[in-house]
Amino acid sequence: MRNKLIAAFACTTALVSTGAASAADLGARYTKAPAYVEPLFNWTGFYVGGHIGGAWTNEQFINNGIGAPFGDLVPGEGYRQRGSGIMGGAQIGYNWQANNYVFGMEGTISGLDNKSSFTNTAFGAGDDVFSWRANVLATVVGRAGFAVQNNLFYIKGGYAGVNNRLSVSDTVGVSGSGGQTHWANGWTVGAGWEYGVTRNWIVGLEYNYAAFGSQTYQLGGTSGNYTFDAKPRDIQWAVVRASYKFDAPTIARY
Repeated sequence: MRNKLIAAFACTTALVSTGAASAADLGARYTKAPAYVEPLFNWTGFYVGGHIGGAWTNEQFINNGIGAPFGDLVPGEGYRQRGSGIMGGAQIGYNWQANNYVFGMEGTISGLDNKSSFTNTAFGAGDDVFSWRANVLATVVGRAGFAVQNNLFYIKGGYAGVNNRLSVSDTVGVSGSGGQTHWANGWTVGAGWEYGVTRNWIVGLEYNYAAFGSQTYQLGGTSGNYTFDAKPRDIQWAVVRASYKFDAPTIARY
């Protein structure tokens, strides 16, 4: 009987030791799951949106001497004027994100209300009224930025084009009037900030500068054709933006 009790005790001790060892092995093998971290905002994807703000145009036009003097301006004489107004339009683009760096392409089309007119008084009270306007602006640019979670700080640069019109009216003596519209090509640079409100909706602020080359404007009046070299010397604009970004794969961080 005594031998049976000793054997049972030894067996129980062995089972307890084995259970403790197994528990130790389990503790070493399994660790606590990592805490979930909110996914990073992903800037990759196509987006479309709109913008609205203000624009400022510096216009220059000079009698280039090809035609007869007209508008009381002899060859080589001209004017510079500044006009401002509301602008608004749409943008479409694509972003690609690598770590914190974001690269992309974007196209915009905007309507402007930049115009002015004045009466030339170089030879007396004035009888010649000059008018100009810039009413459509388009850009195609590359963008590069640095993302900090939902914030994106970026610069941009590329092509800019604007629809520009110059006209003049001679209202005294041999009266006449004429005008012409040209598309002027140039370049643009800018900078901005965007914020991802949700994974799809983005808002932002942006400032841009553009400069353009001269075009020859043939102004046909009743007393003949007269030519001016004219251009928007520069256009500057500041806008608020809102865009919808189409879904891209989520970047999760652990």
